[in-house]
Amino acid sequence: MTELTSPTAVAHASEPATGRPGRFWRELGYVLSGLPLGVAAFVVAVGGVAAGAASLAVLLGLPILVGALAAARGFARLERRRVEAVTGRAVPIPRYRRRGGPERPVRLAALRDPQCWRDLTHMLVSFPLRVVGFALALTWTVGGLGELLYGLWSWSIPRDDDTKGLLDLMFGISSRSADIAFHTAIGVVLLSTAIPMLRLLASAQTALARGLLAGRVPHRPVGW
Repeated sequence: MTELTSPTAVAHASEPATGRPGRFWRELGYVLSGLPLGVAAFVVAVGGVAAGAASLAVLLGLPILVGALAAARGFARLERRRVEAVTGRAVPIPRYRRRGGPERPVRLAALRDPQCWRDLTHMLVSFPLRVVGFALALTWTVGGLGELLYGLWSWSIPRDDDTKGLLDLMFGISSRSADIAFHTAIGVVLLSTAIPMLRLLASAQTALARGLLAGRVPHRPVGW
């Protein structure tokens, strides 16, 4: 089987992922952009499956399900490109059922194609992972930066005798300087661990994508 890959993936396939500059920003962009893409995919998947299943009795369900699977294939193609861009490693393109020439896919055959259903499954199961990833990525980056610079903007927080900061609530310490030091320390911790955190989040999502969306590359005996 010939493995089909994009030119971008081929160009980066031989480069070690840990040695390329800007990896952190690619991983951050990948995780953050995954949420809007995941919302769109989840809505299409749930809506398509629900509408298709509900209208099977009147023969409208099959075209709706086929349309949902076609959309899933498009989302899968986009996700493979995103995974290639963030990891620098090619994602093998799976074989789909085809008719006649290689450019004429069988529409109804999608209902019997396991890969189409794997594409649809990815649209569903990746959504909670993307939601969690987006929240954690923002917390470790934007939240960490805000905490690090807390001393510069904390003056804008309305304060009175009844207002208690986080340090005061946790330990009963109402010192202004201690409050700034506490929040600054949180920012240092978050930002200093942002790289491994983003790497973990991106790795979890790319591993799920490869597990469901990548083609199966056959084993070649030694000497081929």
